[in-house]
Amino acid sequence: MRPEGGRPLRVAMIGTRGVPAAYGGFETAVEEIGRRMAADGAEITVYCRTKKGADRPSSYEGMRLVHLPALRSKTLETLSHTGLSVLHAVLRRRYDAAFVFNAANSPFVPLLRLARVPVAVHVDGLEWKRGKWGRVGRRYYRVAESLAVRWADALIADAQGIADYYDREFGVDTTLLTYGSKAIDAAPDQRLLDLGLQPGAYHLVVARFEPENHVDLIVDGYRRSSARLPLVVVGSAPYAAEHSRRIAALANGDERIRMVGGVWDQELLDQLYANALTYLHGHSVGGTNPSLLRAMGAATAVIAYDVDFNREVAGPDARYFGDPGGVGESVEAAEINPESTKSAGSRLQERALQRYDWGLVARGYTDLAVHLQEGHSSAGARSRKRSSPVVQEVFSETTSA
Repeated sequence: MRPEGGRPLRVAMIGTRGVPAAYGGFETAVEEIGRRMAADGAEITVYCRTKKGADRPSSYEGMRLVHLPALRSKTLETLSHTGLSVLHAVLRRRYDAAFVFNAANSPFVPLLRLARVPVAVHVDGLEWKRGKWGRVGRRYYRVAESLAVRWADALIADAQGIADYYDREFGVDTTLLTYGSKAIDAAPDQRLLDLGLQPGAYHLVVARFEPENHVDLIVDGYRRSSARLPLVVVGSAPYAAEHSRRIAALANGDERIRMVGGVWDQELLDQLYANALTYLHGHSVGGTNPSLLRAMGAATAVIAYDVDFNREVAGPDARYFGDPGGVGESVEAAEINPESTKSAGSRLQERALQRYDWGLVARGYTDLAVHLQEGHSSAGARSRKRSSPVVQEVFSETTSA
C-alpha cells in the first residue's frame, strides 16, 4: 500500500535497541516486521542505540538505520535514546506514521504529533510489575500508560491479555497485533558439542535475569529435582546484579546446571532451542513472548510459568508451574517419557505456525500505518475516557507530595 501520489509509505520505528535483533522481543518484532514492510515497498527507518565498538551499518534487510547514543542507565537508557530519536524524526525527516515501542516512551508522542506525524504506541506488557523498578519507576509506568491512552493516535497490544487490561483499566480499544513464529530445524554443529551438550539431552532456559522472569525459581526447582539431564541457563542482567548473584548462588555446587551467560549468536541460539528436550519459560508480565514462540517454532516441549499470557500462547500442550516443586515435577516427567515430550513439542510447533505468522503481523502494521496516514485517530475520543483508578491515585499522590 502507498499514500496518495504513489510514493512509498514512510514509517519510523522508535524506542528499541534497533536491528539486527540480538536482545529482546521488541527488536525481534522490528526486524521481522520492518524487513517485510520494506520488501513490500515501504521506506522503513529504524532508530538504533549506538553500541561502543560495534558496527553502525546504514541499512539492514532493506531498512534505513539511524544510530543515536543513549545514557547507560537502567532508568534513563530507553528514555534518553527515544528523546533523541524523536528529535531527529521531527527535525530531519518527514514520516507518514511512527511506531513507538514501549508505553514508557509516551511522553514524547506529542512532539511527533505536533510535527504532524501520526503515532501508534506499542504498549508492551505490564511493565510496572517488573521487580527491577522501585516505587518511583512503577508510578512512572502507570502514568505513562495513561499518557499513551490519551495522546497516541492508536494503541497496539501483542496479546489478548494486554488488550483486556487496557479495556478494563482505561475503557479503550487497542489494535491486537501479536508476534510471529517460524519453523526452526537447526541441526547441531561443533559449537553445541563444545558446550558438552547432546541433542535432546538437556533442558533450556533463555531469559534476562530479572525477578519477573523467574530464572531463580526455575534453577531452584531444578536443583531440588532428580533430573538427570543438564539444565542450560542462557542469560544475563545488565542492571540486576543482586538478582544475578542469587541465581548463581542457587546453581553453585550443582554440576548439572550450566550457566553459559548471554548468547548473541542467533544460529547457536537456534541450535540450543531446537535440540533441547524442554524449554523452561518463566516470564510472567509480558504479552506474547518471542522466546516462547521461538521454542515452539523449534518443536521443543514447553514448561511455562502459569499466567494467562503464557497459556494464551502455548495452550494445552505445555506444562505449567507456579513454584519450585512444579518445575521439578515437570522436568522429571519430561525425562521419564521423552517420546511423549517430543510429541508435545511437535503439537506446539503446529500451534505456533498456525496462529503466529510474521507475514500476517507485518500486513497488520502496514494497514495500521496507512490508516494513520489517512488521518484516522482515536486520541481525541480516548482522551475523554476515564483514567485507571490506580493512575488517578498516582496523580493525586504526586500532586500532594
